[in-house]
Amino acid sequence: MSRTLAVARMQLINKWTYIGWPLTILAASFLMSLAIFALIPVQDAKYGGGSQAPLWYFMVLGIQSMTLVFPFSQGLSISRKAFYLGTLGLFSLIALGMTGLYLLGGTIEGATNGWGVQGYFFQIPWVTGGPWYATAAFFFVVMMFMFIIGFWFATIFKRWGTTGVLISTVGTGVVLIGVGALSTMFEWWGSIGNWFTLQTPMSISGWAALLCVALAAGSYLTLRRATP
Repeated sequence: MSRTLAVARMQLINKWTYIGWPLTILAASFLMSLAIFALIPVQDAKYGGGSQAPLWYFMVLGIQSMTLVFPFSQGLSISRKAFYLGTLGLFSLIALGMTGLYLLGGTIEGATNGWGVQGYFFQIPWVTGGPWYATAAFFFVVMMFMFIIGFWFATIFKRWGTTGVLISTVGTGVVLIGVGALSTMFEWWGSIGNWFTLQTPMSISGWAALLCVALAAGSYLTLRRATP
């Protein structure tokens, strides 16, 4: 446990990268969105996509947490398991904190009639229309999903280099194209569309959480043989 906590503290040496930048991106996208909302001359509710910006940055955090800190941790004889658990635990807490900010922002947004300009940054149609815990689950799982993807690709790079990243990226694209081709050939698109229309933010969070578990297991297995 002490080694796991040491990894978390090690990651937080550069607090600006792991805490400062996500908050800066969130604040900047919020202020720009608010300015745009105020300039739109309509009285109806206005929604923007700027709140997604910090979510994409979590992929960058996943890459940096592996490439910047992993070699240093191995120099200190920290096990790969401790590094993995400490890193994943830290970013679970960061994602939880960011989720709290999104919920707080959505609450203030609703109480102030969209910040007084009918502009909704934190409240996203469909995502925030249900109970608060469904909204929280959705944001948290999406952040962890983005982080784990970035972490795994960085781990693949450490294990197999540029060739491994290229093969995995192209392979993923080929699989997606193959699924699309089969869906067209067997006329599955209608069923796929119907399935998505029946989903709720909570159910999507559940499916995404299962995918996160699979990706997390794969990233750990890859990490076990990665070179610093």
